[in-house]
Amino acid sequence: MKKNLFFYLFAVLCTVSLFTSCSDDDEPTVTVPGNVDVAGDYTGTLDVKLVSAGIETPAGTVPSQLVSVIKSGENTVDLKITNFSFSGMPLGDVELNGCQLTDGGNGKYTFTATESSMELAGVLVADVKANGTFANETLAIDLDINNIKLGGNTVPYTVKAVYEGTKLSGSESGEAKILSFVFDKEVAAVDSLVVGDVVINEESKTITFMVADTAKAEYLTALVPTIEVSDGATVTPASGVAQDFSNGKTVTYTVTAAGGNVAEYKASIVGKTAFYDFEDWKTVEVKSEFDGSVQWTYQLPVAGAWSGADAALQLIPVMVPTFDATQRSLLPTDEAYSGSKAAKVVTLDTEGAPSFMPGVFPSVPKVTSGSLFLGDFEVDAQKTLRSTRFGVPYSAKPIVVRGYYKYIPGEVYYRCDDPEKSNEAVKDASLKDECAISAVLYEVSSYETTEDHDKDERLDGTNIYTSDKIVAIDVLESGATDGYVSFELNLEYKQEFDATKLYRFAIICSSSKNGTTFSGAPGSTLYVDDIEVIAE
Repeated sequence: MKKNLFFYLFAVLCTVSLFTSCSDDDEPTVTVPGNVDVAGDYTGTLDVKLVSAGIETPAGTVPSQLVSVIKSGENTVDLKITNFSFSGMPLGDVELNGCQLTDGGNGKYTFTATESSMELAGVLVADVKANGTFANETLAIDLDINNIKLGGNTVPYTVKAVYEGTKLSGSESGEAKILSFVFDKEVAAVDSLVVGDVVINEESKTITFMVADTAKAEYLTALVPTIEVSDGATVTPASGVAQDFSNGKTVTYTVTAAGGNVAEYKASIVGKTAFYDFEDWKTVEVKSEFDGSVQWTYQLPVAGAWSGADAALQLIPVMVPTFDATQRSLLPTDEAYSGSKAAKVVTLDTEGAPSFMPGVFPSVPKVTSGSLFLGDFEVDAQKTLRSTRFGVPYSAKPIVVRGYYKYIPGEVYYRCDDPEKSNEAVKDASLKDECAISAVLYEVSSYETTEDHDKDERLDGTNIYTSDKIVAIDVLESGATDGYVSFELNLEYKQEFDATKLYRFAIICSSSKNGTTFSGAPGSTLYVDDIEVIAE
């Protein structure tokens, strides 16, 4: 018989009334002094063992099991093991009724109960025996379940349960709450997969949290929560014990107050998320193909496949000698919403210049919007908008993108009426610049990429908002803000999500929303921090 079958058998045994009577038929009744008061609540440890061929195998320990004792007669009591469970299995209440006390001397009182060939739920038959002792405000119970038969066949296992508890004074706290439930990567490296805050809902008694979208099922089988409970209370499973939260599993935590009250919380993962705090940045060096010397540098966030357009700026000083080559459209800033760093996206005045080789190279725009996006930047000298290759491979279903931003528009807006002549832009005092933050999920047939942009399936600046490949999208457009404000993009699905298909997902942050038409205000600055992606 497998161990889980034993659990089933034991569950059946414990979800019915084990005893109709707890009286002792083998010994004469001994009168117990009237001043003896064993009634009350006891809390202690319950150990359950499985015995086979003389070998005992631990089957679970409850560190704070509550047993209630109620006086039912002159010399009798009723006992109830409340919310009995082990190995994570809730088995209900176990009641021992009408237990006859016997004076054992020196303040000790005992009881014995035996039930032979007891039929249980019409499925099992077993012999059950319990021995109990009250002494000096303590309670001890030995429970043996033997000769278990299923369908007439004897099961080669017996069950032993041992309880030792101490009587509560009645002044103990009755609060049974989980106060905090955290995953600390300093405790276990795998806990770094938990992203954002754990949510404890006291009303529904649920604990929910998100994990990184890179978390595979096998990574989630050993998360280690650190748990704080009410003063004097205990929790099972215990704090610091690894639990399996993979594949939608729910872990039940039982909190027992010092005063005996019990509360159960259900803990589970509610989705996957990616979190980008933009704390760490790297410097990218562009080297000469001739001598390997560094020709250009720019910065990108370390975490996530984020890109910007600064690789293309190295071409502008060649065509516009007056352009300040120290300018960058994407860089870290200490003006963060939280932590020490955020991303700063800036619209630049690239001055504008006609193409020195029409048909081969485009003109230099008067206005170049800054951008921060998930994807790659690959310079397309003939059509600059195709340089932004939006989207990274994505297997989950993104639902919400949220974070924080602040925006300061530039003073003078330039309107470009013909993107083919991006160098020709006119001032338009009637317009104020706005930023844009968007999320786009689109379908592809392959994740392979190619230098031939005509054969590459990735969407770019020419079609990211218009392609019929788009499955879900949401866009935020905003003017000036008074400091950091929160944003939330709720993706609207235009097509049904199919987990068997291939998708790319892009988040795009632009300092000028009309940057694709080379319109905007130089100096417009978008700050972005703590972007979180929540997915199913």
